[in-house]
Amino acid sequence: VIRSFSLTLWNTYSFFVTYSNLDGWQPDSKAEYEYSDLDKWLLSSLNTLVKNVTYALENYDSLGATRPIQAFVDQLSNWYLRRSRRRFWKSEADGDKQAAYATLYQALVTLSQLMAPSMPFMAEELYQNLVRSSNEDAPISVHMTDWPAYDETLIDEKLNREMELVIKLASLGH
Repeated sequence: VIRSFSLTLWNTYSFFVTYSNLDGWQPDSKAEYEYSDLDKWLLSSLNTLVKNVTYALENYDSLGATRPIQAFVDQLSNWYLRRSRRRFWKSEADGDKQAAYATLYQALVTLSQLMAPSMPFMAEELYQNLVRSSNEDAPISVHMTDWPAYDETLIDEKLNREMELVIKLASLGH
């Protein structure tokens, strides 16, 4: 669990923090972004994750609430981030780079909220560094935030299935 989940999540978080600090990127809830297909897929997967974890916890299924988080973190790191690295590395701060930061930020913050019941200390560390460090008006703890709500309009089942197939084919080819 430490190697396959915790370190993967921490390395993804560390990547985000390193490059967002270098670029001086700050979250802006009022900004509108032009998301790439990769961003749209991640946001669709993230909202599907929130929906599934919420359902599992409401039905007292702790395993059903934690395994999807682990699978999402693997896809976040090994699929989304690896294919987006050039977007973060480019020197100009264009709309594509801003959308990549916003997407990764939203995924990490939401993960901190979803992990709070099962990994409270790691979730709190992520939340404090991602949210509280840039917004003093935010709730003082991840455990005091509202549970994340999923946006059904962002869930694209067809896109999720197609990306799942591409990931599987790439893994088999690898």
